[in-house]
Amino acid sequence: MMNPFLINEPTCISFSGGRTSAYMLWKVLQENNGLPDQAIVCFANTGKEEEATLEFVRDCSSNWNVKIHWLEYQWDEDTKKRWRLVDFETASRNGEPFAAAIKSRRYLPNPVTRFCTSLLKIRPFAQYLKTLGDDWQQMVGIRADEHRRVVKIRNRPDEEGFSRIMPLADAGVTKEMVGEFWRNQSFDLGLPNMNGVTMHGNCDLCYLKGGHQIVSLIQEKPSRAIWWAEMEEMVSLLVDKPSGAVFRSDRPSYASMIEFNKDQMNMFDPDENGISCFCGD
Repeated sequence: MMNPFLINEPTCISFSGGRTSAYMLWKVLQENNGLPDQAIVCFANTGKEEEATLEFVRDCSSNWNVKIHWLEYQWDEDTKKRWRLVDFETASRNGEPFAAAIKSRRYLPNPVTRFCTSLLKIRPFAQYLKTLGDDWQQMVGIRADEHRRVVKIRNRPDEEGFSRIMPLADAGVTKEMVGEFWRNQSFDLGLPNMNGVTMHGNCDLCYLKGGHQIVSLIQEKPSRAIWWAEMEEMVSLLVDKPSGAVFRSDRPSYASMIEFNKDQMNMFDPDENGISCFCGD
């Protein structure tokens, strides 16, 4: 079997900022004796990542001596450019790229229409790579034990004109293996690891997370919910249908969850599972 981590054609290594995709990057560096000339590492910042995630991306770059290209979505009416390059110091930290994407669509993403992943991550990567040349493939950090995500990509391997490969899935890598790797490193992502899942990861209060999980994160840090409530309020002034002004029509608004948190009320089933997304771990 061919080593799935070997790179012999133009490849974008999609780094989500989580432990799994970081492990994938490390494997690529090990198996190729460094980053191949035809490879590039990209991280898309939505502005709603935890500060620990941004620090982890920076630390992977410095500890492994690998350049990571930080991209953010932007909306430019004149040039139609949908991305900009930033770094750890200049990266958005108050949801600016995400808010810009919402304003461009004039409604909120939801479980049925998840335009946030496409606008904030996939398209900025694709448009940036096109400035560097054609015929890129995208390497994504999806493990072998993420069965639904693996099947979805197997059935639809192309996105925005680029083919996607999953070396972790091909190599049989599981969350236990990723966890064991990070327990033996000199640095780590500064977010809790709950049975191989980073509940704080990706967008801090992503609407695809389980309701009980979101409330727990609000209880831990109430200010997390302010931006989400502000987006719902902003869009409510732009749309005719109330359903377009909430991230989830089957849940209370984020403003309501802030109020429930003040009263310490239990709103959701603690065993509710989140919805799978391609933002990565």
